[in-house]
Amino acid sequence: MSSADTDGAAPRFTPLPITHFTGGDDGQWRVISVSAVCGDSLPPVAALAIDRAGAGGWRLRGTASHLRYTTASERTQLRARQEGLGRPASTRAALLPIRKSAAWWEMAQDDRRAVYVRGSHLPIGMDYLPGVARKLYHSRDLGEDFDFLTWFEFAPDQEAAFDQMLARLRGCAEWAYVDREVDIRLIRA
Repeated sequence: MSSADTDGAAPRFTPLPITHFTGGDDGQWRVISVSAVCGDSLPPVAALAIDRAGAGGWRLRGTASHLRYTTASERTQLRARQEGLGRPASTRAALLPIRKSAAWWEMAQDDRRAVYVRGSHLPIGMDYLPGVARKLYHSRDLGEDFDFLTWFEFAPDQEAAFDQMLARLRGCAEWAYVDREVDIRLIRA
C-alpha cells in the first residue's frame, strides 16, 4: 500500500456517476412500448424516470464512460457532428438495454474492436447524425443484468430514420454476439 492510500490524500481518480433508469408509474418519459428483440423482455411499465425516485417496476444502472472502441480521429468526427441530448424538438426516445454473450467478453479488446469496425458500427451511426443523439452507459462492471444501456433521443420526424439505423446496426457482425436486447420506446411526458 502506498502512502497516498493511507495518509488521507484524495483518491487519484473520481468515480463515474451512476445513472438510474427506473421503469414504473411516473417519470419524465411516457413508455410507448417495451419489447424483447432477443432474450427476455422487461415487464411493461407506464413511465421511465431518469435519476429521480419513482415507484419502480424495474431499475437499470449504468455509467457514462469514455468511448472504448473509438480512435481519436473517430472521436473527433463524432464530436463535430453529434448534438447533445435534451434538445427541445427531441420528444421521442429509445432505451436499449443490451447484453453480449460470453464469447464476446472472452475476446481481447483488439479483437472486439475488429468486429466493431468490420460491422461498420460507427459509420452507420454517423449517417444519422445529428438527427439522432445518443449516450452509452456501461453496466457490466456494476454487476447488472445488461452490459450496456444505450439512450437515444430524436424528433418525431426522425423516428423512421432511427428505425432504419437500428435495422442496419442489428445486421452488423457485432450483433451476432448480442444474447439479450430490449427495445423501450418513449415520448416526453
